[in-house]
Amino acid sequence: MSMFPATGSTDTRLLPSRRGGDYWRDLDWVLLAAALAATIFGSMLVWSASRADLASPSDPQSYLKKHLINVVLGLVLGFIASRIDYRWLRAYTPIIYAISVFSLLLVFIPNLGTKIAGARAWIQLPGGFTIQPSEFVKVAVILMMAVILAEKDRADEEPRSKDVLLSLGVAVLPLLIILVQNDTGSVLILGSVALAIIAVSGARNTWVIGLLVGAAVSILLAIQLGLLKQYQVDRLTSFLNPTADAGSIAYNSNQARIAIGGGGLLGYGIFNGPQTQGGFVPVNESDFIFTVAGEEFGFVGAGLLIVLMGIVLWRAIMIAMRADDMYGRLVATGIVAWLAFQTFENIGMTLGIMPITGVPLPFVSAGGTSMMAVWIAIGLLENVRLHSQQQLP
Repeated sequence: MSMFPATGSTDTRLLPSRRGGDYWRDLDWVLLAAALAATIFGSMLVWSASRADLASPSDPQSYLKKHLINVVLGLVLGFIASRIDYRWLRAYTPIIYAISVFSLLLVFIPNLGTKIAGARAWIQLPGGFTIQPSEFVKVAVILMMAVILAEKDRADEEPRSKDVLLSLGVAVLPLLIILVQNDTGSVLILGSVALAIIAVSGARNTWVIGLLVGAAVSILLAIQLGLLKQYQVDRLTSFLNPTADAGSIAYNSNQARIAIGGGGLLGYGIFNGPQTQGGFVPVNESDFIFTVAGEEFGFVGAGLLIVLMGIVLWRAIMIAMRADDMYGRLVATGIVAWLAFQTFENIGMTLGIMPITGVPLPFVSAGGTSMMAVWIAIGLLENVRLHSQQQLP
């Protein structure tokens, strides 16, 4: 199957101005400003959360410095993703996908892969840095599914059944590997991404309904057959009755709600949250970073984060709707599904309305690979926007 656009698809050649100063003029600056504001705000929250229990005694800012390095790397990768030639991106997507899936297997190599919070999903690097390959796989799956489902002569055509099945295989293969790693959060995100892309591709409704039913049955079977570890089942179901076991699984959720509720309207102020500075909420520099916003900046600060994420999603949806070709529309759709589900899941688990899965808050949480991946996503959105604005007549 050719990885270039089919004969009847939209021409992907770019105007000469793409190579000039118009690149900066045509960027979606609202999208960039919202994502950058969320990142800056998140860095303040990471700084506050890391002072209590993560920083080195000899250098209290050590964790913040590492986080800022990851932010800079993310911004650089996002810039590169926005400048990559559209045709090159489509042509080399299978290679990107293959490398990403292969990287998932590296975590199982002794002395290379490392386990954190029960999930063996990280590769240990020198200097205290780690890489989580599943974050890059999200990008690769979106790109690969878009390539497959965009291969049709007309945008209003239904994708062929074999293409839908092939795109599902593209998502299921890494999903199964990640499930073995015990990273249920990434599994749920990939599932939502695959469902959204197939729905927007024009596939029959029976595919979407079948996927929803299949996902529900698969989760029930995984629990009944013991494919999920007990702590994973407890995390997924603890939000249904948060007071049933306040001493263990539900502890994180209960402490998170105490922190957010204690912040009131304006919060205690940065570095002054008693739950945050007392270390009562575990991993609040990453998974539970929203509690820091709620406690130290109050309802206003927490609301600001939600507004910023809402702006990012709004601009991403607009880019998807205005894309001139199916490939760009599907790439943007996958990114919208990814960021929307992950944001809702992260904030929801701190409020006790979603299961605890350990996924970071996009642009805000500490986590190098996550920060790099979400900024690559922003770069891809800008790429789709620039391509749409600069089609040849």
